[in-house]
Amino acid sequence: MGHTRSCLHSLSYLFLILEMVVGAHIPTTLDGPFTPVTRRFDPSLRLGSDDLPMDDPRLKKKVPTVFPDQIALAISSSTSIWVSWITGDAQIGSNVTPLDPSTVASEVWYGKESGKYPFVQRGSSTVYSQMYPFKGLMNYTSGIIHHVRLKGLEPGKRYYYKCGDSSLPAMSKEHVFETLPLPSANAYPRRIAVVGDLGLTSNSTTTIDHLIENNPSMVLMVGDMCYANQYLTTGGKGAPSFSRAFPDAPIRESYQPRWDGWGRFMEPLTSSVPMMVIEGNHEIEPQVDGITFKSYLTRFAVPSQESGSNSNFYYSFDAAGVHFIMLGAYVDYNSTGAQHAWLKDDLLRVDRKVTPWLVAAWHPPWYNSYSSHYQEFECMRQEMEALLYQYGVDIVFSGHVHAYERMNRVYNYTLDPCGPLYITVGDGGNIEQIDVDHADDPGKCPSSSDNIPEFGGVCHLNFSSGPAKGKFCWDKQPEWSAYRESSFGHGILEIINSTYALWTWHRNQDTYKDQSGSDQIYIVRQPELCLPNIKSATTSANASVTTSTNASANLSNQRRYD
Repeated sequence: MGHTRSCLHSLSYLFLILEMVVGAHIPTTLDGPFTPVTRRFDPSLRLGSDDLPMDDPRLKKKVPTVFPDQIALAISSSTSIWVSWITGDAQIGSNVTPLDPSTVASEVWYGKESGKYPFVQRGSSTVYSQMYPFKGLMNYTSGIIHHVRLKGLEPGKRYYYKCGDSSLPAMSKEHVFETLPLPSANAYPRRIAVVGDLGLTSNSTTTIDHLIENNPSMVLMVGDMCYANQYLTTGGKGAPSFSRAFPDAPIRESYQPRWDGWGRFMEPLTSSVPMMVIEGNHEIEPQVDGITFKSYLTRFAVPSQESGSNSNFYYSFDAAGVHFIMLGAYVDYNSTGAQHAWLKDDLLRVDRKVTPWLVAAWHPPWYNSYSSHYQEFECMRQEMEALLYQYGVDIVFSGHVHAYERMNRVYNYTLDPCGPLYITVGDGGNIEQIDVDHADDPGKCPSSSDNIPEFGGVCHLNFSSGPAKGKFCWDKQPEWSAYRESSFGHGILEIINSTYALWTWHRNQDTYKDQSGSDQIYIVRQPELCLPNIKSATTSANASVTTSTNASANLSNQRRYD
């Protein structure tokens, strides 16, 4: 107890010094729940901007055909990392012939000194095609996509590497990355950048430029990356709304070269900093015969096998003293399914003495007070929320809604000091523009037939207790919504120790050099209060939510909970 008091005293002194430097009091979650605050959209700004053209310098290919392009890193384990890149030229047209992956080797040369590469690892390569057998539509086949896993890395070390095929020779220039510390209650990533719904607009460039200035040690990308499906297969100009712009399209088309442009756009960041991704609805990209997610599944390496999920749609990984769980909202999330079984097993294996922080992420938010996507994934919440609460998840990041919103700690729509802190950061800057309407604004409450998910059932509910009793929407900002703002931006999570972390959301229009964090709070874990005292969350949830096994059959049958 004396040691605990000493640590708290030291922390209080540290926070006092930080506040003196920053010049403002930074609240903690212990000060909550907070009175809801809304910062309305600044009418002097544009709602959004057009996509960058493919001939923009940040999107154009800069290396010869056989040389590595779109280089990216991803965490594999505490001692291994994935290196991915693309060689060869993608093809688009009515008749395309896939490249032969066996014609180019997949090699990474690396070491701990610049210019010296005593280690070599080899990996695998593949191609994918996006086919549209409709008159007038163009088909696409990718360049050769390489994935190499570097194993046996030393924690907390800097490594220099080149990738490519040494026999041609066609090796990349030298890049550098730093491995994270081993999982420990005393070691954490320096800064974790969180961004979602990024796209390729001028707003996206501002987001990424600010994010790079923040010098993160890893990036969490919570879905909806390049928005290739806002285009026809013939390219041209993308649209904020595909269905409105192209009502006669025979299928939801996509212009796959946008993915290649996005990979080049991100390379200055991802060639040095690992980026962990999870799929969003804009990654579905349907083809005929039920083929979906082809680009997402082929382009990105994630630790699915390493974490036992064996599915790129959901997986987990450790980043020093943080255990991350990435969940899939566009595959089966029901309590009887494979993802739910894997999630329960993964949570059981987490040792909070080694990885005290437990952070989850998926694309569509469960708690959202904007009109856009309001209660869209209520079914997923009802299937999974109790499990996450039971095991004491600390923070949840989502995107999908193109705005920023931070919740009070909440469980089952009830303020709860042991509930996760839900944060929506779907404001990366994409072509669909910023969301400005709130479900509690007059005339902005969606109908029960709005916001139908692209996967899963419909479980819209009316509130049966509290200020919104008997209603589908609140008539004021919900008590579980602490702060919301319609602005583009990104977030930075800095873990201080096993119980304190600093969350800062940076809005794009603020000057980074002023360090003017738009929303900032210390997130405080209370394991002594929450982890030992969590009862059977499943029983609690069943008592408070009236469920239906046939929710998707009747979209107008709104769900109620007590």
